[in-house]
Amino acid sequence: MLKSKPFKIVILFFIILLTVIIPPPNGLAKEAWILAGIYLAAIVGLVSKPYPEPVIILSAMALSCFTVGRFADSPVKSTDVLSGYASGTTWLVFSAFTLSAAFVTTGLGKRLAYWFILKFGGTTLRLGYVTVLLDLILSPATPSNTARAGGIVFPIINSIALALDSTPNESPCKAGRFLMVNVYMVTKTTSYMFLTAFAGNALALQLISDIFQIHLSWAGWAIAAVPLGLLMLAIIPWISYKIARPELTSIDNVQIATAGLNALGPMSGKEKGLIVVFISALLGWIFCRYLGLHESSVAVIAMAGSLIFSIICWNDVLQNKGGWNTLIWYGGIIGLSATLSKEGFFKWLAAFMSEHLDFLGAGNSTIVMIVFLSILVRYMFASGGAYVAAMVPVFATVGLVTGTAPVLLALAILFSNSYGGCITHYGGAAGPIIFAAGYNDIKSWWTVGTITALLTFILHMLIGIPWWNFLIQNNLI
Repeated sequence: MLKSKPFKIVILFFIILLTVIIPPPNGLAKEAWILAGIYLAAIVGLVSKPYPEPVIILSAMALSCFTVGRFADSPVKSTDVLSGYASGTTWLVFSAFTLSAAFVTTGLGKRLAYWFILKFGGTTLRLGYVTVLLDLILSPATPSNTARAGGIVFPIINSIALALDSTPNESPCKAGRFLMVNVYMVTKTTSYMFLTAFAGNALALQLISDIFQIHLSWAGWAIAAVPLGLLMLAIIPWISYKIARPELTSIDNVQIATAGLNALGPMSGKEKGLIVVFISALLGWIFCRYLGLHESSVAVIAMAGSLIFSIICWNDVLQNKGGWNTLIWYGGIIGLSATLSKEGFFKWLAAFMSEHLDFLGAGNSTIVMIVFLSILVRYMFASGGAYVAAMVPVFATVGLVTGTAPVLLALAILFSNSYGGCITHYGGAAGPIIFAAGYNDIKSWWTVGTITALLTFILHMLIGIPWWNFLIQNNLI
């Protein structure tokens, strides 16, 4: 029954019906109460997926537009529900999706991979660090870690495993098991290192900004996250290597890389143009405050440049389903959240929680508790985006009512979403793609994931908090 589409739909309507029938709690207007029910139903829909994400969100927006203004003294208008599509966050992610598609269509992603293999891939363990280098370079302009890991890195690493005579059925432990689990753990780490490395980052930042009233730039995010991410990337291949130990230790990297590069041929003009656009976008995101630009403006300029100079064509943009899906449902969820904020729902929620969470203090111990709880809850979500929409506002509100340092807590929550998804093979859309290759068993995958997530958590709490405090005190973020 839990997998039945009609049953899932009935549950969503039942959630909304309850808010229509049941009077609102003290201090909350009826309109805000119903809109909260619609928002909750949308979140449950994102998790249960009776329809694709855009359909769920568009339906929630339609119901919200119908509800807004039906009650006296309403502080919002129906157009407020659509405000998410005017958000820079939405266009930042959509534009970055275009850049990520260019790495696939031009072949530059493959070329980088084979070049790294040629230079650094002499052993199986070094191949793990080749994965790190490739994913790290692609991550600032690839907000879909599914496209990055599943569409660029995984096919190349999978072909290498097969070239090493490591097959899923006969010899998975020869090299493939280690290589595959490493791909996933690496991409879950790079996903929190840059604002544009995972689409959920921008959404989470927008939701937290609405609650904490803080601003975090692309460069500020990177300064806070990159040092911690690099420390983890230095040991993740080693962890994967020790737990999913490959039988093969050395490889003929020159032959594999040379064959791959020869198949690609000389570097094309589109690839060279993409390198220029990519580097320009990075510099733009780093120095945007000095250029008088917003991060989203830089992303749109980069997308326009890619189109004008024919690095990609408009058909490539149209065929990028992930980008369009994200544009629709991210813009919608931001609009729904903004509407609830204007209705005063989050203020009411903060007041309600402050009455029941008065045992929590304002120190770093509260941050540790909230982040550890967020990792446990993340275990239940197969979608990073759904987790962000459902839980980030809740954890942020809990921190708000305790008086915890908002920027510290925001950074801790923002980063935990990605590495919290390490534990399971369904913690992100790239997981099922890689796991379906057949090399991995659940035990070794979950062991590597649990160790990676816990080590990252400890690192962020013991080193990250002092590092973020230093950055805040010196106005570096």
